[in-house]
Amino acid sequence: MECSCSSLLSSNSMETIYSTQFSSFKPLFDLKSIPKLTSFKGISAKASYDTCVRKKGLSSIDEQKLGAADLVYHVNGKINPSYLTRDLRILDGFDDEYGGVIVDSERLPANPNVFASMLRFSVSHWKAKEKKGIWLKLPVEKSDLVPVAVKQGFEYHHAEKGYVMLTYWLPEGPSMLPANASHQVGVGGFVVNDKNEVLVVQEKHCAPSFVGLWKIPTGFIDESEEIYAGAVREVKEETGIDTEFLEVVAFRHVHNVAFEKSDLFFICMLKPLSTRIIVDVHEIQAAKWMPLIEFVENLSNKILCLRK
Repeated sequence: MECSCSSLLSSNSMETIYSTQFSSFKPLFDLKSIPKLTSFKGISAKASYDTCVRKKGLSSIDEQKLGAADLVYHVNGKINPSYLTRDLRILDGFDDEYGGVIVDSERLPANPNVFASMLRFSVSHWKAKEKKGIWLKLPVEKSDLVPVAVKQGFEYHHAEKGYVMLTYWLPEGPSMLPANASHQVGVGGFVVNDKNEVLVVQEKHCAPSFVGLWKIPTGFIDESEEIYAGAVREVKEETGIDTEFLEVVAFRHVHNVAFEKSDLFFICMLKPLSTRIIVDVHEIQAAKWMPLIEFVENLSNKILCLRK
């Protein structure tokens, strides 16, 4: 919230000045009293803050637990909860290594109105501090805060199953924040035993043109997973065969227009450490060891059929 603050001070207290960005805002809540009259641009109610008092019946320990948000002020001659402490606080977060801010998603206010005020004030504060980008991660359980952030200028960056990530570029000019991941990475395990047989599978869920096709085990690597480890894992999950990574023998790069993503696919040569096949019944229709020559012939015939 952009606020201009002016204080009617006595001649003996002219040294007390509060900045327009409330850079000295935090000490305000530790004072027992503040200047007689403080007016805020954009706030319709006339607020006169004489003395700061805490809720009755609380011990000093309880007061420490409640913190600044539970302070009570005299407003228009009446004791009311201060909207200043409730709404004009900086959102919890921490600096990233590029001069930006990452908002703590676990300490967001649940009330959309309170969030809106705190977010507006935080953006103003971070602009004054010359921060660069803001990263705001909103979990599913707080999805009602998404339109609030978007209304204040935040943009969608990416979404996962449990959250949506929004960003805000503070400096003038185009955003320098990195875009969402543009590629997905797949792996295939090319497993050949000492009989010159290839481990192949038929998938349960595939396009009609690939029904009945014998192929090598494939899949996507997990987050923070190495390519070779993903290949070993996929083979184990689909066929039950333990393997050892030897080398990457091929890769391809294609673009999926429908999903606006690109796909990198790596084929890894793996050495089998076991022979007994145990099929993943959720993904795989069948699995077996197939002679290498037969595998190449079947694959070639399938490619020719697809080109017709």
